[in-house]
Amino acid sequence: MKVVVCVKQIPDPALPGELDPSTNYLKRDDKLILDESDSYGVEMALQLVEAAGGGEVSLVSMAANGEVSGLRTALAMGAEDAVLVSDDALAGSDALGTARVLGAAISRMSPDLVLAGVESSDGYTGTVPEMIAGVLEMPSITFAKQIEVDGTTVKVQRQTEAGYDDVECQTPALVSVTAGVVEPRYPSFKGIMAAKKKPVEELDLAALGVDAAVVGRSGARQETVRVTAAEERQAGEVIEDEGDAHDKIVEFLGELKIV
Repeated sequence: MKVVVCVKQIPDPALPGELDPSTNYLKRDDKLILDESDSYGVEMALQLVEAAGGGEVSLVSMAANGEVSGLRTALAMGAEDAVLVSDDALAGSDALGTARVLGAAISRMSPDLVLAGVESSDGYTGTVPEMIAGVLEMPSITFAKQIEVDGTTVKVQRQTEAGYDDVECQTPALVSVTAGVVEPRYPSFKGIMAAKKKPVEELDLAALGVDAAVVGRSGARQETVRVTAAEERQAGEVIEDEGDAHDKIVEFLGELKIV
């Protein structure tokens, strides 16, 4: 079984983000790290391959400047290899442009199953996985909390507000994985050293046959026209308990229509 995991490399969220004033886009010039939301997809893929008794986990990513730091982390977890799409023309791509590029890369890999996080930590559109499935004309199951592969059938417990639904479809298929459904393994020292030698194939748009006009800022269907600072948090109200604090709290919650 071959599982391909969509992996996004993002600026370290522990550091202050910086916007390019000319485009209002997040700067991605420095070292990028593995998006935590995608670490769950990597772990799920590794567990599925282990349960199947064999197979391989490959990664696919799109990043500027040939950045592979986040990919190396996922490779150190146990993935076999990776494909990185890097091209200056990709800057400013929207969700559909990203899906077209990743879909073109995935189509060259002939996977049985494609896994992705529900949404990235720096974008939060929650639409890219389903768009990739559309580009590939592949069935898609969202919000998976448990995945089982039985022959050519993938069985998923799909998380809902009321619990979960049991859903299944034929492979190849794309499944988006909910954060927190598994505990991602920590890369061992041996895994980190091995990851340095694992192959990462770098491709540009020409190699994928993707027209530069449909990606990047020129192909994007959205534009960030203005960025404003968030309002400073106002001081809260302090309630001194003189025997009637509970009444004041209930009154306050009532004004907010919470109770």
